[in-house]
Amino acid sequence: MDNFKLETWKDVDHKMIRSYLAHLKDKSYSKTTVSRKLSSIRSFFKFYSREKNIENNPGRLVSTPKVNKKLPSFFTVKEIKWILDAPDNSPLGVRDRAMMELFYSTGLRISELWQLNIDSINFDEKSIKVMGKGNMEREVFLGSYAKKAIVRYLEEGRGQLLKRENETKALFLNKNGSRLSVRSIRRRVNKYIKKAALDNEVSPHSLRHTFATHLLNGGADIRAVQELLGHVNISTTQTYTHVTKDHLREVYKDFHPRA
Repeated sequence: MDNFKLETWKDVDHKMIRSYLAHLKDKSYSKTTVSRKLSSIRSFFKFYSREKNIENNPGRLVSTPKVNKKLPSFFTVKEIKWILDAPDNSPLGVRDRAMMELFYSTGLRISELWQLNIDSINFDEKSIKVMGKGNMEREVFLGSYAKKAIVRYLEEGRGQLLKRENETKALFLNKNGSRLSVRSIRRRVNKYIKKAALDNEVSPHSLRHTFATHLLNGGADIRAVQELLGHVNISTTQTYTHVTKDHLREVYKDFHPRA
């Protein structure tokens, strides 16, 4: 990178910023990191322009590097069955089965599942009231397998975990009878993913990705999936259509006589 001699910040121009970004690229920084640093530069000069009363923000003349979107990881139907069948029949295992069935049935975020109380679930309507990002409430629906798993947990697992001195409305409890933490939820799900011998880069959030992908692969309307996921922007949900296009391509190749 060239050495620039500056008397004041006013001497910085867009060519210098581009040279700096090129230097970062040469050092093998990711596009995401370069974009973040450019954003910081723009913010600094916006502040500097306001405080020092200068007219130009050189950062505005530099285009943001195009960041490649990472496709969401998801499980096949067979892999999902392996994961859901992994817990044992202990109180903790029954709890974990109910937890993962709920993830796959509803597409909840970990933070949303963590805050669920028993009275969040309407078993007659097979629905759940969820408080999502930005305190936006939405309704999601409970599949038959998830309902059965939760009922079993309430009958066979939760009572054995609950402590009298720790009375709580929380749906999922730890071994001490308190609300299961987000960290513990993540750790438990990861345990079963590994137990199912899945070595690809996946996480509990992959269950949410799988929920969306399987719905879209099955022909669900993308707007409906957007509502179920609690996405504010349809563009976020459209990430999953890239995955479904791959699925459609495979279907075409497998079944078209002249593919």
